Amino acid sequence: MKKRLRLAAGEIEILEMLWRENSVTISQAHRSLARTVGYTTVQTRLNRLVDKGLVRKTGSHPAKYSAGIKPEEVSRHDLDVLVKSVTAGHVVPLVAHLVKDRELSSDEIRELKQLILEAERKNRAQASQEHTR
Repeated sequence: MKKRLRLAAGEIEILEMLWRENSVTISQAHRSLARTVGYTTVQTRLNRLVDKGLVRKTGSHPAKYSAGIKPEEVSRHDLDVLVKSVTAGHVVPLVAHLVKDRELSSDEIRELKQLILEAERKNRAQASQEHTR
């Protein structure tokens, strides 16, 4: 994400709709939202997201809106904020909480093991580079 912005729930809702629908007019956006929201509220949220650089708006009439960021960019930012604010930047307490307090599928466990193996390789490579300097 270009700017480090906190997104309100309504803004995330708009972005999720845009990721699903690709490109919409205000009327189409209004109809596509999962819950009833006023037309002017949808218009205001779309335009605020345009101002923040997170949504693109065409110059055509009627204007079409599309997401200017990918879902993983929002998730990455929100998770970074969570780790910094809740666990003072430490990953282990967050992962420990998630692993201990939830039932993980075999696929999730396999994916976590793969992530740890990749982190170990990266750590060894960095240590090796530092040692040769």
